[in-house]
Parts: sequence; C-alpha cells; structure tokens
Amino acid sequence: MTQLEDRILKLLEQDCTMPRHVIAARCGIEESKVNETIACLEKEGVILSYQALIDWDKTKKETVTALIEVKVTPQRDKGFDRIAERIYQFDEVESVYLMSGSFDLTVIISGRTLKEVATFVSERLSVIEGVTGTATHFILKKYKEKHALFAKQEEQAERIAFV
Repeated sequence: MTQLEDRILKLLEQDCTMPRHVIAARCGIEESKVNETIACLEKEGVILSYQALIDWDKTKKETVTALIEVKVTPQRDKGFDRIAERIYQFDEVESVYLMSGSFDLTVIISGRTLKEVATFVSERLSVIEGVTGTATHFILKKYKEKHALFAKQEEQAERIAFV
C-alpha cells in the first residue's frame, strides 16, 4: 500500500462523504488521481462499503446492542471460519471478530428489546454446532465509535490550580 492510498483511506474513514476535490487538496494531488485510486481500492476489495455512523439514541427508534463472547470448538480443516460464517449470516449480526484470550469470537448484534437479543442468543446462536458457551454484555451507552464522539464531554468551566 502506498502512502497516498493510506492517506486517502484515512480521509474516507473519517468522512466517506468528503468530496473528491477536498481529498485531492488535502493530499496535494489532482482530483483525477483521487478518483483513479479510489476506483482501484474498490475493485481490489480494500474499500468494502460506505456507511453513515448513526447515533440512534437521538432518534425515536429503540434499539439494544449487545457484545457476545462466544467460545467454540474449531472444526477440522476449517478452524473457526465455518462457525464464524454461520454466525455472520444472521441479519441481527453486525460484526464478528476472531479473538485471542479467554473466548474465541466476539459477536455484535442489535435488536429491538433485551428479550429479542436474549432469544437470539439462546435459540439461534448457542445451538450452533461447535458453540460451547456464550456471555452476553449489553451496551448501555456509546461514547466513541470509529473515532466519532457520541456524547461530547462538557468542557470544564474553571480550572483550579493547586500550589
């Protein structure tokens, strides 16, 4: 990966709606070079999609997000991949990660209610062959995700200096 590609990717990750001419100006290159580089990165599968990061707490839609730790028995010749593939095909699943440590997979899901998430874990996730255990953690509040702040901390009005 070139330094130019890396710079363009970082700018797109910060704001995928950033106009191409702004990216070009920040990189010190022509807009046509930006378009060519982005097209190449899309074709190679480096850029997978463009998404908006939504603060659902500021909408009327009620959602519950959970992080689920999953312990699995890896399958012969497929390791963790086959089980991860079965899991990520569920519509509720937003992300699946292979982890190091005391559990094997992290699964991020969203549902309308706690009960809906619990039902998913008990009736769909935990019954998959090879899944040996789960631990569900409900996300209570998001502060920062993908470099974006959800709830900015109020600046301290006064600074007190102790001498």
